[in-house]
Amino acid sequence: MSEDEGEQSRERAMNKQTARGLAENVSEDAIVDHLQRHPDFFERHAAVLTRLRIPHERNSSTVSLVERQVSALREKTQKLEAKLRELIDVARANDALSEKIHGLAKRLIHARSATQVVAALEASLREDFGATNWLMVLTRSDLPELARLGSRHVRIVDRAAPELKMFDTFFESARPRCGQIRDSQRDYLFEGDAVEIGSAALVPLGPQSSYGLLAIGSHDAERFQPTMSTEFLAKIGELVSEAIAQA
Repeated sequence: MSEDEGEQSRERAMNKQTARGLAENVSEDAIVDHLQRHPDFFERHAAVLTRLRIPHERNSSTVSLVERQVSALREKTQKLEAKLRELIDVARANDALSEKIHGLAKRLIHARSATQVVAALEASLREDFGATNWLMVLTRSDLPELARLGSRHVRIVDRAAPELKMFDTFFESARPRCGQIRDSQRDYLFEGDAVEIGSAALVPLGPQSSYGLLAIGSHDAERFQPTMSTEFLAKIGELVSEAIAQA
């Protein structure tokens, strides 16, 4: 070995020793930070990548880093696909609900009297919205035609009547409410059918509930849930309120 070759060999040995010393002093956080700042590290050091082994989550076998990354990406893709399917289902349900509300609007537009308004509501709520029972509690005193109907779906009550005290919080909020209602409210609204009502929706009628409320009941306990959007119920309330004002 020549003198130059010997010098080069000693220099390589020193570099390796220095590198080993540095490696012992480098923290894991520093390594993580370096890899994050140099995402192409393994592209430039492919040999290192092929030698890496990571314990598998499900058993004691090992997988390469690339295989682990592919597995992680696959799991992420599956989650995104599930979320996309959920959003598509919600969009389809909203489209279907929009069509039903559109149908209700057309029925109410063609209603020329209070009798026809009630008939339109009866058909739409029963056929399109799966209502088992429903009732309009009206607190306006200037609705003589509706008062004369004698319909089981219409009840004219003075706003100051004691039986409406149980709805004070609802009237004050002036927003639809879904899910379970108090037994006293259910008994008042649905009377003989109250025991069969599993869930209900309460919809305010008129500006700031000034017309009263629309109660929609269902035998299905899951039909109206507290977490469901009330935007469409509010639209139904606006349509019904306008129809009442024109009746």
